[in-house]
Amino acid sequence: MSDALEMDALWEDFHRAVNMTSAELSAWLRVSDADETTEPLPDRAGSDTGQHVLSILQKRRTDLTEDDLRVMEEVVDTVSEETDPESEPVAEDTARRHRLMTLGHDPLKG
Repeated sequence: MSDALEMDALWEDFHRAVNMTSAELSAWLRVSDADETTEPLPDRAGSDTGQHVLSILQKRRTDLTEDDLRVMEEVVDTVSEETDPESEPVAEDTARRHRLMTLGHDPLKG
């Protein structure tokens, strides 16, 4: 990030794209990774990116690393591409919704 204004814009964009709370995302990552006989440890549930988003949600802006900023940009870009107003997912589009929820964005959430 080159300056504070870019950092502020990314912070705002990220928190607009990630519309799930850290508790909701943590619960989703555990559910999405569970199977009939096992449930993963909470700190290992979900994808690496999902875990990284969760850790970012628990940080203050001043504590962000370069890696955090990279993940934030990726999440903002992915959510923006996947939630194009002309192709907004519907309830039946479960796979797409679940993919976005792994990044902290629930397209059915207001």
